[in-house]
Amino acid sequence: MPEIAEVETVRNVLKKQILNKKIKDVNILYSKMIENNPLEFKKILINNSFVDILRRGKWLIFELDKYYLLSHLRMEGKFFIKNHEEEINKHEHVIITFNDNSELRYQDTRKFGRMKIINKEDLETTEEIAKQGYEPNSKELTKEYLKDKFKNKRLPIKTVLLDQTIISGLGNIYADEVLFQSKINPLKEANKITLDECEKIILSANEIIKNAIKYGGTTIRSYTSSLGVKGSYQNYLKVHKREGLPCLECNTLIKRIKVNGRSTYYCPNCQK
Repeated sequence: MPEIAEVETVRNVLKKQILNKKIKDVNILYSKMIENNPLEFKKILINNSFVDILRRGKWLIFELDKYYLLSHLRMEGKFFIKNHEEEINKHEHVIITFNDNSELRYQDTRKFGRMKIINKEDLETTEEIAKQGYEPNSKELTKEYLKDKFKNKRLPIKTVLLDQTIISGLGNIYADEVLFQSKINPLKEANKITLDECEKIILSANEIIKNAIKYGGTTIRSYTSSLGVKGSYQNYLKVHKREGLPCLECNTLIKRIKVNGRSTYYCPNCQK
């Protein structure tokens, strides 16, 4: 699943390729992905242009003159830039054609992705954005904030870190990495996380996401390259997908367990 670093990489690449191109057509091949009326969706986009692309957590926000187009990639969504003449494959569900005949194509094998157009003035109050927590680099993400959010939660800390209403943008990969760097066991109940551990989580999340963005995100089976970009942060992962390999700090073998249905990787020695 694309996480904050991968979505940020997609944003940066798309900004270089599609801004200020006039949209001449929109082809919706799977209307359930569109949360607006499909005809209204197309009407707003045609003859308009994307003037910027923003991001909140895992949401891409395509800016138009009076509207925002929100897009969430969910499990396996990807954007591709193609020529109008190229054959449409069965997993391409939304196609935006520009005046130069280049196309922005949204591909999603599982069809979980979602798009929604909103008025600009509604951005901060629309449910998808309003419920987002603070991002790892936000000044508002303090140890006191986290401690307060954790205090009534008896779920494993790994599960709670995936809650986008607390920290926005963390997914399965980076939650594993943050907990390893913070030396916290993924099964520890969130309400038992100390103030000092909250600070470690914030510092680790900020550092890891910053570096992951620098290296273009993590390219693994569930998030392969698109837009001609291939991330390389998978080469720097310390626990995720390293089951059975020696810990890079203590040589103990990395274990994989399930935490609320999610594969979770950790070092049983470093994260006691």
